[in-house]
Amino acid sequence: MIRSILSVGGWTLVSRVTGFARDVVMAAVMGAGPMADAFVVAFRLPNHFRAIFGEGAFNTAFVPAYAGLAEAGASGAAHHFADRVFTLMLIVQLVLLNLALPAMPWVVHALAPGFAEDGERFQLAVALTRITFPYLLFMTLVTLLSGILNAHRHFAVAAGAPVLLNLAMLAALSLSFLFPNAAYAAAWGVAVSGVLQFGLLWWGCRRARVMPDLAVPRADPALKRFFAVLGPAVIGSAGFQIAAFADTIIASWLPTGAVSALYYADRLYQLPFGVIAIAAGTVLLPEMSRRIASGDVAGAHAAQNRAAGFSLALSAPFTVAFLTIPGLIMAALFQRGAFSAEDASRAASVLAAYGFALPAVVLVRSAVASFYARQDTKTPLWASLTAIAVNVALKLWLTGPYGVTGLALATAVSQWVNLLILVVLAKRRDWTAPGRTLGLTVAGVGIACLALAGVAVYGQGLAEALVPAALPHGREIAVLALLGLAGAMVYGGLLAGLLHLFGLRLRRA
Repeated sequence: MIRSILSVGGWTLVSRVTGFARDVVMAAVMGAGPMADAFVVAFRLPNHFRAIFGEGAFNTAFVPAYAGLAEAGASGAAHHFADRVFTLMLIVQLVLLNLALPAMPWVVHALAPGFAEDGERFQLAVALTRITFPYLLFMTLVTLLSGILNAHRHFAVAAGAPVLLNLAMLAALSLSFLFPNAAYAAAWGVAVSGVLQFGLLWWGCRRARVMPDLAVPRADPALKRFFAVLGPAVIGSAGFQIAAFADTIIASWLPTGAVSALYYADRLYQLPFGVIAIAAGTVLLPEMSRRIASGDVAGAHAAQNRAAGFSLALSAPFTVAFLTIPGLIMAALFQRGAFSAEDASRAASVLAAYGFALPAVVLVRSAVASFYARQDTKTPLWASLTAIAVNVALKLWLTGPYGVTGLALATAVSQWVNLLILVVLAKRRDWTAPGRTLGLTVAGVGIACLALAGVAVYGQGLAEALVPAALPHGREIAVLALLGLAGAMVYGGLLAGLLHLFGLRLRRA
């Protein structure tokens, strides 16, 4: 299983690295002003819906059902089930697209009401969102095809598809002189990438001989169970996205640049989340579903513990970095061109708040598998709704004194609430079994993180002294690189030594 996580994580890392290159170019070209704010809204809207109805809800409802049919040896039944779901998803997305395009001014006003006070920014956001919204149709189908491939343990194609989004946007931004402005170029890059990603997944499914066909949907028992699970999963998966919607709505009322600050900090926060947490969750859910279906509950819990420990060990250094040197990170990575020192400082405070959330967000992906692998989507739903209530209440309370940083702090607290509820409920039902191995891994990670924090706090001055002050434009990058290298050696060496001392090792299963 660890090998599969590394495969998915490796491709996701390529996606995040190319995504970082895309964001650096975006920041230099558009900065963090009105144009960037309008594009962020246009980019976030289809991505919010995709995360709610596609990646989140669909995978949790479809993968265990499909894997269960396939595990039972009913390959024909699994294929017919996929045919019907594929057809229904296509119909729903076409209807949604035709309803949304003419209603886009109302949709944008609902998502970013503060833009209405700036007519030019509002009209630009409407125009850009009409270009990006069809991306949702293709990505919903991509999610379905990815679920099929993952159920058959083919992870690479699905994990590599998001790279095409970043390459398409980079190509479009390089041709921005052909468009009214860079925001239009980026929006068209998003739209084109949806077609490219669907084409790649279509090829992957055809090659694996699991591509679904169009079929007349029939309400058989498998499809009824799918929708019974999908409904609560949609609401449960909406938790984080509702918080993101609330972030955008409230940030649209804040001074210009707040929406962009959230975006750029979120992009760095999403790097470990996407590479580690999503990779672990993608592999863990079908793994636990198969083991539970075959009666191997102990094996399912052991797989969950390995995934949780592995995820925490890899994500913890990012948490330390975000909390200790957020200003250096934002300045080194984005402060150039139209992205000013003030923009970097604003985004740095948001990044630090997100850093507090990162361990919880990473572990939630492993914790929620206890329920989804048993096709229980109602419990995560109630946990998510509770976290949403906490999140929104804290946003309204913290935004006044802390501005855009208060939005990220509220998200961080709510993620810990969500994780605590899931772990307590799973433990009460004996649906999870944290053991000695996981406990020792957490202890080793904690000790290594303390050493890493010391390197970050006390090593920055030394790194700045070693880098020539006259180094043009790249001094912050060099300082960050030196700290990163030293931190990686200290954290990696100490953690490896502690795990060896504890008699632990990560099994490549």
